[in-house]
Amino acid sequence: MFKFRFMIRRPSIYARTFHLSSFSPKSINLPLKSQLGSYSTSSQSQQKLFFRQLFETESSTYTYLLADFSHPHKPAILIDPVDVTVDRDLYLVKELGLKLIYAMNTHMHADHVTGSALIKSKVSGSKSIISKASGAKADLLVEPGDKVHFGDLFLEVRATPGHTLGCVTYVTGEGPDQPQPRMAFTGDALLIRGCGRTDFQGGSSKQLYKSVHSQIFTLPKDTLIYPTHDYQGFTVSTVGEEMQYNHRLTKDEETFTSIMETDLKLPYPKLMDKALRANMICGLQDSTSVAD
Repeated sequence: MFKFRFMIRRPSIYARTFHLSSFSPKSINLPLKSQLGSYSTSSQSQQKLFFRQLFETESSTYTYLLADFSHPHKPAILIDPVDVTVDRDLYLVKELGLKLIYAMNTHMHADHVTGSALIKSKVSGSKSIISKASGAKADLLVEPGDKVHFGDLFLEVRATPGHTLGCVTYVTGEGPDQPQPRMAFTGDALLIRGCGRTDFQGGSSKQLYKSVHSQIFTLPKDTLIYPTHDYQGFTVSTVGEEMQYNHRLTKDEETFTSIMETDLKLPYPKLMDKALRANMICGLQDSTSVAD
């Protein structure tokens, strides 16, 4: 049995330290069916990052697997896991010899149930993460400016509310030892050529417009955009592309607000009632207890 120290670091005088125990997933028999995300560069820092993009068809949800492949224990994280594809995702984790330490959510989803609770039940020592502003339960509640470390790599937490009050974007670290170009996991705040709806869960069109322009469009233009959903088959974009071609967010704020509040006329999400109840407690559907 071995232990490591992983930290969520805040830009202040203190940091919280967590001890993760060894990887011990239950037996997984589901065949591997994943969509692989390409991300290649010759830089030395990039060789450290292992990355895969996986897809869940019913809700058109992307789940992202990242790991520090140069670390002796290959610590890994999953961003926005879905309950129905947890076995597939953990099969890949086990096959590649990774140690999954965090199951992270960009926000409290309304269209699918997070796989965080299932992952915690199958992977010893793994922790769930969501933003404090979401109002949902998780092991670790992150705030803007926090850094979520996995090995020598980290993700920066940026608040991007508007789709929901608790939306955050996770951005790969800045520095010579971090992957380049940077990557932004935008949840539903920024989609490829679109954005998430703003008509429930404390949504605000004006707030979403400000969030994207101040927290995402200020990143380097070659930053890769990885949303939680895509309904057209697109897998990745860049900040520069979205600043130029996004059908909604290239408009001025008044026009954007009019589009979001009067023109969309979207149906009520079919899984919303079930998903929100479960996601308030980390995706648990048969229990009401989870670590705060």
